[in-house]
Amino acid sequence: MELRPNEGKALTVRVNGGLYARYAIRTHFVQVGESFTDLVERYVKPVYRPGDIVSVSEKVVALCQGRIVTEDQVKPGLWAKILSRFVHQTAAGPGMGLPVKMQFAIDRCGLGAVLKAAVCAGADKLRGVHGTFYDMLDPEVRGLDGFFGRDIPEYAHIGIRIPREPDRVCDQVYEKTGVVMMIVDANDLTAELLGRGRRLRDWTVSQLLALIRDNPAGQDRQLTPFILIRKAE
Repeated sequence: MELRPNEGKALTVRVNGGLYARYAIRTHFVQVGESFTDLVERYVKPVYRPGDIVSVSEKVVALCQGRIVTEDQVKPGLWAKILSRFVHQTAAGPGMGLPVKMQFAIDRCGLGAVLKAAVCAGADKLRGVHGTFYDMLDPEVRGLDGFFGRDIPEYAHIGIRIPREPDRVCDQVYEKTGVVMMIVDANDLTAELLGRGRRLRDWTVSQLLALIRDNPAGQDRQLTPFILIRKAE
């Protein structure tokens, strides 16, 4: 397998005094319920070397865990339709601007909590502060992907939740395969560390995020949920 970055993404990044290369590992289109360990064995192990770090998209982990919701399970009500109209759409997608996603937030946190978050977010936005709505609600709300098929049509009618026990997933994969990994939620605007294996405890969160802050996996249909990070020679 030839190792190379995704098109339009820089190969190397300098972090903590070192230069690191980021190689995109292409897979098939992962379906709900597949074995995550099998994916690592099939696609990552053949190119992995001791000392490498693998960054994994949270979507592929969640799909393997069956962490999805469907449109049949989330029916937007009046409040979801009203509140979603006031959400600013970013380059990363409509987010809570979709009534179905707003209804997920209401179902998860309660209408009162969502209304309070919306009011506080509106006030903070006037002061130039962003992200208040998500900060005040359950991490599941911020982490919900899908219900949007512009880039990946297969995700148009399903929502993908955040993975369950991401730290534990990383440790289990290391025990079975020897691959050191972290699980991230990243797009072209933001990046968040959701989980990491014990072997990465010497790294700070900011250092790990600096390795992938420019989203080397991309957010279109690259089919590269694994990014192999290797100290450049």
